[in-house]
Amino acid sequence: MDNRRLLLLLVFSFSLVMLWDAWQKYNQPKAVSPAAVSTAQAPAPQPSANLHAPIPVVPETAVVAAVDKAETFVVKTDLFVAHIARQGGDIVRLELDNYKNVTDKSKEFALLEAKHQYVAQSGLIGEGLANHKTVFSAAAGSRELTGDAKTIELRLEAPISGGIKVAKVYTFTRGSYLINVAHEIDNGSEKDIVAHAYYQLQRDITAPEGESSMVSTYTGPAVYTDQDKYQKVTFADIEKGKAKFATKADNGWIAMVQHYFVAAWIPAPGLSREFYMRKLEGGVHPAIAAGVIVPAPLVAPGAKVSFSVPIFAGPQIQGILDQLAKPPADGGIGAQGLPLVVDYGWLTIVAAPIFWCLEAIHKVVGNWGWAIVLLTIGIKLLFFPLSAASYKSMAKMRTVTPRLVALKERYGDDRQKLNQEMMALYKREKINPLGGCLPIAVQIPVFIALYWALLGAVEIRDAPWILWITDLSSADPYYVLPVIMVVTMLIQTRLNPTPPDPIQAKVMMMMPFIFGAMFFFFPAGLVLYWVVNNTLSIAQQWQITRMIEGGGKAANDSKA
Repeated sequence: MDNRRLLLLLVFSFSLVMLWDAWQKYNQPKAVSPAAVSTAQAPAPQPSANLHAPIPVVPETAVVAAVDKAETFVVKTDLFVAHIARQGGDIVRLELDNYKNVTDKSKEFALLEAKHQYVAQSGLIGEGLANHKTVFSAAAGSRELTGDAKTIELRLEAPISGGIKVAKVYTFTRGSYLINVAHEIDNGSEKDIVAHAYYQLQRDITAPEGESSMVSTYTGPAVYTDQDKYQKVTFADIEKGKAKFATKADNGWIAMVQHYFVAAWIPAPGLSREFYMRKLEGGVHPAIAAGVIVPAPLVAPGAKVSFSVPIFAGPQIQGILDQLAKPPADGGIGAQGLPLVVDYGWLTIVAAPIFWCLEAIHKVVGNWGWAIVLLTIGIKLLFFPLSAASYKSMAKMRTVTPRLVALKERYGDDRQKLNQEMMALYKREKINPLGGCLPIAVQIPVFIALYWALLGAVEIRDAPWILWITDLSSADPYYVLPVIMVVTMLIQTRLNPTPPDPIQAKVMMMMPFIFGAMFFFFPAGLVLYWVVNNTLSIAQQWQITRMIEGGGKAANDSKA
C-alpha cells in the first residue's frame, strides 16, 4: 500500500515539475530595429490552381529602396495604438492600452512588434495590383478615435498601375480589437481583373518575454476549419517542411497564438480559402509566415469592387472570443472555434467550466484574488466527502503506524509474511489501504485543470489582489505566499501517517521544500490557490485526525 501511495505521489510531483517548467525565465534576444523586419525578403504568396480560375504567375513587385521602412501612420483608438507602415500598409506595431509590458510596467504591451518581426500583412495577387511591398500614401483624415465617434478609417492608396487604382482601407471600431481590412479595386484598364487576396502573419520563432523555452503555453500558428477542427502547427515543423494542417476549405481562420494573446485573420464563412505556412529567408532571426488566400471578385473594365477580411488582434478574453464565434445573425462574425485559442491543456473539458465559475465570482466580488479564494473554498466544499474519507483513512493509519513498524521489525526478512500480517491488521481495524489515495486521485484532475484555467486566463494578467500583490500572473515579489506554502505543506506532512519505510519518510519530509522552491517562481494567483487549499485541508485533516485518535484512545482506555 505504501509503495502505491508513494508512486501516486511521485506521479503528481512529476506533473507539478512539468508545470513549473512553464514559468522558468530565460534570456531574451535584443530588440531589432523596425528596419530589420524582413518584409522585403518575403515574396507574395501564390494560390494553387484549383482555388479559383487559374491566373498567370506575375513577377514580384519591385521594392522601392528609397522608402524609409520605419515610416508609419499612427492610429489611436480607445483600446490600442496601431502603427501602419507606408510600405505594404502592414500593421507593424500594435500597443494594447489595457495591458502592460512584461518587464517594464511603465510601458504598454506590444502584441505586433518589430522585436519579433511580428507584423500583419495583406495584399493582392495579380498583374499591376498592390501587395505588401507596394508603397502607399495616406488620404487626409483624423487618425484618432475621439468624442462620440464609433469608427475611424485609414485609407491608403497605391500608385496607379496600368489604369488600375487600388486602395487599402482600415476600419477601427470603438471598444473592439477587431480591425476590418478592405481592398478596393477600380479597374480603369480594358480587361477583366481576376485576382486573389492574401492575408498573413509574419513572426520570428522566438518565444515571447516571460515564456519558457521548455514545455510551456503554446506559441505559434494555428488553423481552424469545421472539418479538421483546431490544429496547432509548431515552428519546427514549418522550418522542416513537415507542417500538416488543413489547406483548403470554405470556412475557418488562421492565427498566431501566444500566451494570453492572439492575432487571427478571419475570412467570411462560405468564402473559398487556401491556408499556407512557410519558412522565410533573409531575416535577422529565423521567421515564418502563416496566412490565407481568398479569391477576389471579378472586376470588369470600368467597374469598382470592394471586399474585406477582418483581423482580430488582442487578448484572449473568453467572452469576446465567444461573441466572435457566433454567426453574423447573432452579432458575431462566424469565427467558429476561435475560443479554442485559450489553452487549457488536455483538461479543457474541466478547466473551461472552472473558469466560467471563477469569472462569475469575479463579477460579484470585483477582485480576481478574492475570486480565486472563494473558488478554492467552493471546490473544497464540493470534494468535502472525498477529502473526509481520505483524511479518516489517514487518521486511522496514524493509529496503527506503531504496530506496522513492529510488524516490519518482526517479519522484515519475510516479505510475504509481512504482507499477510499487514493485511490482517488492516482487516481487524477496518482500514482500507487505498482509502487515503483514491479520493485524492479523483481530485487531482480538477486541481490540474484549475491550474491551467488560471494559467491561461488573460484576465489574471496585471490583476492586483491586496497589499504587495499587484499582479496575480507574476511571482510574489517578496516571496511571502511561497513561504506560507512551504509552512502549510510541512504541517500537512506532520498530520499524515509516518511511512514505516525510513526512505519514504525522508522523501515525504523533503517534498515541502522541493515544491516550495518551485513555487517561489509560480504566479502569485496559483500560489494563492494552493495556500488557501492547503489551509482548508489542514483544518479539515486536523479535526478528523483529532476525532479519530481521540476515539481510539477512549476505546483503548475502556479496554484497559
